[in-house]
Amino acid sequence: MITVEKTAELTGHSNPIFTLELSQKPGILFTGGNDKGLVEWSLKDNAFIKVMFPVAASVYAIHCPLGYPLLFAGLRNGDVLVFNFIEQKIVKTLKHHTAPIFDIKSANRKNELLVASEDGTVSVWGLESLDLVYSIKVSHDTIRSISISPNEKQAAFGCRDNSVKIYDLDDYTLIKSLHGHTMAIFAVQYSSDGSYLVSGSRDAQLKIWDSLSFELIKSIPAHLFAVNHILFHPSLPYFATASMDKSIKIWGSDDFKLYKNISREKGYPSHQLSINKLAWNGDQLISVSDDKRVMIWNIQFDTN
Repeated sequence: MITVEKTAELTGHSNPIFTLELSQKPGILFTGGNDKGLVEWSLKDNAFIKVMFPVAASVYAIHCPLGYPLLFAGLRNGDVLVFNFIEQKIVKTLKHHTAPIFDIKSANRKNELLVASEDGTVSVWGLESLDLVYSIKVSHDTIRSISISPNEKQAAFGCRDNSVKIYDLDDYTLIKSLHGHTMAIFAVQYSSDGSYLVSGSRDAQLKIWDSLSFELIKSIPAHLFAVNHILFHPSLPYFATASMDKSIKIWGSDDFKLYKNISREKGYPSHQLSINKLAWNGDQLISVSDDKRVMIWNIQFDTN
């Protein structure tokens, strides 16, 4: 049994919100979208703090790597802005891509940052030096999502050409291309134990892939429209999906059953437009949407 209560709604963005990220500092949230700035919020007070810095283009990706006082913001124009919390300013702009940046993740074992772009490449940067290390031509088309396996041996890239590409993180060679979706892949996520990978697509399907054999374990007709994001709970056996169909769904990560549908159709005071990204803050689930709102949900799991 899962119970859901909306505890806060944060307003202030004047345009759709595309992405969010929890800060390395507890109780702080960052959001970005089709606005003129990247916004900082207090989760303790559920209140706006400030606009961190202005941006010249829409923000599609935010990443705060553990162990570094840095925030990376990927923009529609291909730039990645690097904000240093200690210096309280943008210390560098990573310039390599000329097409939108859709996802940013870090591999801490190698102290590297991975940046995925509409240009079909993933650029690899040193987290210490902030210099370009490598560029991987993954696809002839957009790469929308990155997931790094828990042991940091593999990276999965969700591509617009309907495939998931699995790369070796040691030498950045292609291990496998996974085919099964009929439309662009918008989200990929390794399970918490790394045993499988979940992909979500514009075809509204979730597909579960074994991360050793790369066999397809299960296909789930999960949503009515595109699956925009997939995120595993930090400690419990569940994952959440966000969709263009204006719903958030919570699934069992061990049985792949649907346990909760958070949507206006189900009576929840939820988003009115596409839900683009999620963040787990303990048992709080935070969602952002094209409706310009940040919503905070308290999810109670009956663990009996």
